[in-house]
Amino acid sequence: MQTILGAGGAIGKKLAKELTLYTNEIRLVSRNPKAVNPGDQLMKADLTIAGEVDRAVAGSAIVYLTVGVEYSAKAWQQKWPLIMRNVLDSCIRHQAKLVFFDNVYTYDRDHLGNMTEETPVRPTSKKGEVRSQVVKMLLDEMNSGRITALIARAADFIDPLNSVLVEMVVKNFSKGKKANWFSGVGKVHSFTHTGDAAKGTAILGNTPDAYGEVWHLPTSDERITGKEWIALFAREMGVAPTYSTLPDWMLGLLGLFIPVLKEVREMAYQYDRDYFFDSSKFNRRFGYVPIRAEEAVRELVKSIKTEK
Repeated sequence: MQTILGAGGAIGKKLAKELTLYTNEIRLVSRNPKAVNPGDQLMKADLTIAGEVDRAVAGSAIVYLTVGVEYSAKAWQQKWPLIMRNVLDSCIRHQAKLVFFDNVYTYDRDHLGNMTEETPVRPTSKKGEVRSQVVKMLLDEMNSGRITALIARAADFIDPLNSVLVEMVVKNFSKGKKANWFSGVGKVHSFTHTGDAAKGTAILGNTPDAYGEVWHLPTSDERITGKEWIALFAREMGVAPTYSTLPDWMLGLLGLFIPVLKEVREMAYQYDRDYFFDSSKFNRRFGYVPIRAEEAVRELVKSIKTEK
C-alpha cells in the first residue's frame, strides 16, 4: 500500500496517477478524497488529529506527505508542527517509509541564485521558520534511525491550479490587462512543472537507495527571467507582452485589503534576486529530462482554455 496524505492538491492528484506504475494499492487521504484511478482507496482524515493520521497510515509501506496548509503564517505555525509530529509517530509505529514533499523556504536568501541540495539553511520569513522546524523534526528522526525517509523539494510551481504565473500573468492577459510581476522582473526565476514533480516524487519513493537524502525534483535548467516568462505566455496567448511591477511597499498596502498579498509580502525576496533551482542530482541519477519552459507554457495555456 502506498498512501498520499493530502491527496487533493495539485501534486497529490498527479502523484496518484504516477504511482500506478509501481503499485495497484493506492490510498488517497484528505478531508474530501476523490478517486483518481480505478481502485483507489479513499479515506477522510484531518491530519492535525493523531488518531485519524494513525488510521490513514496503518498498512502503508510508503507514505507521501503532500498536504497543503492554508497560506497563512499563523495557520502554518499552528498546524504544521502538529501534522509532522502525527505523521512521524504513525510512520514509526507502522514501519512505513516517509516521503516529505518540501519547498525552498528554508534556504538562505543570499544563496537563491544557484540552489542545490547543499544550499545553506537560514530561514528569514515566518513561513520559512515553520518549514525549518518541521524539517528538523523529520531529520532528527531520520538520524536517530527510527524512520526511513527522504525529502523531495520543488521550486515554485508551474501549474493551472497553484501558480504565481497563472494568478499574475495568465489571468490578467485573459482579461485584456497587463501582466503583473514583483519588483525583480529582470531576475531569473525557476518554476517546477507539477507533472515533473509528481513523476520525480513517485520515482524517489520507489527507489530504496534514494532514502536518507534530500532531493531536488526535476526542473528545467533554463535561466528565464520574469520578463521572459511574461513574453512566453504573451506569445502563446497572442497578446502583447505588457506588464507592470508591484513593489514591496505596494504589497504591504494592498495587503490591508487583500489578506493573501499580506502573506506573499514576506516571500517577495524570492523575486528581487535570481532564483535558480538546480535539479542536476536527480536528473543525472535517473537520466531524467525535465519539460522545457516553452512546452510547459503551451501545455498550461491549453489546459486552461480546455477548462473553459
